[in-house]
Amino acid sequence: QVQLVESGGGLVQAGGSLRLSCAASGRTFSSYNMGWFRQAPGKEREIVAGIRWSGGSTRYADSVKGRFTISRDNAKNTVYLQMNSLKPEDTAVYYCAATNANSWFIPAANYDYWGQGTQVTVSS
Repeated sequence: QVQLVESGGGLVQAGGSLRLSCAASGRTFSSYNMGWFRQAPGKEREIVAGIRWSGGSTRYADSVKGRFTISRDNAKNTVYLQMNSLKPEDTAVYYCAATNANSWFIPAANYDYWGQGTQVTVSS
């Protein structure tokens, strides 16, 4: 098992940047594919970015391509989401998640472990 804790959320003006971190505890963190998700009030949770356990393969939702970057440092048991050029529509609770599945861009139901979420609010 693995426990996940997100941090780095907050209030930022449109056009600004934030870096989210997800600290993992437990064994064999490097064996998991990881994803970042977000959920706005009244909407379903959606995948934002995914990364393979090795860090060599990444995928992004069309809405964030060119603005967000997912990365991981297995030595530090941490996955990151760098968010640039933020827009008001990016406002949501952001979650990191880990999956044992052999994929890294899959629906939320396929992920096994979740963090508690961190709020990101982008003002217009």
